[in-house]
Amino acid sequence: MDRKAVRAVPSDGETAQTGMLDETAVHAGMLDETAVHAVLARVLLDGRVPAGTKLGEHFLAEIFGVSRERVRKVLHRLGHERLITVEKNRGAFAIAPDLGEARTVYEARRILEGGIVGHLATALDEAGEARLAAHVAAEDAAMAAGDRFTSIRLSAEFHTILADLTGNVLIRRQMQELVARTMMLVAFFEPDSSVACQCAEHRAVFRALSGRARAQAVRAMTTHLSLVETRLRPRVCEAVPPPLEEVLRDALARRQTAKGLNDNR
Repeated sequence: MDRKAVRAVPSDGETAQTGMLDETAVHAGMLDETAVHAVLARVLLDGRVPAGTKLGEHFLAEIFGVSRERVRKVLHRLGHERLITVEKNRGAFAIAPDLGEARTVYEARRILEGGIVGHLATALDEAGEARLAAHVAAEDAAMAAGDRFTSIRLSAEFHTILADLTGNVLIRRQMQELVARTMMLVAFFEPDSSVACQCAEHRAVFRALSGRARAQAVRAMTTHLSLVETRLRPRVCEAVPPPLEEVLRDALARRQTAKGLNDNR
């Protein structure tokens, strides 16, 4: 994957001359930081932004109809979540996931998460079991809907929920760090068809925990993480990816459509 910056957007010092979203699509002030974050996170985790693409504050502020200060806060949040790279005096860029670090990161996850599920097999209470059951059901629903973004997000949350159920703040913090390091690896390098595998593997972990079967839970978790690692493959990218503006317009339209459907229920 090309790691050089992709000039898909105007720099902050330039004026975008064409193709800005119509005001009928995005009215100034209508989007808050949460909405801007949701749209950017979606296109990043969908793998729709080429690695190295500059995410200019001025450009994004124009696209979303919000202030540059608001955009800056969102970019720093995305950087903290390791969904983008924020470089001092250079700006924000779509991250270039490194398959080379997958072995190290997934080895660390197998060690940590094997211990987590081993502990939970004897410590999980009814509330925790109900929480996991609801989450696994949500993963199945996202898979059935063909929603890759939600599937990736829920898949990551499954692991952070397990860490949270230990009640140990240090374990929770370490898990968040490791999951953040692998989210973009999964987004860029795991085939869309692997969603069903992820769901089935999470359900296997959940069944073992529900049955308080410690050895089975550890085996199910370590097998799952090893399988995820082996499924990571370089993606065949489009020769000429669509402009970032077009990607964001589409994501905004989808969000507005979904919001309209929810408001009418």
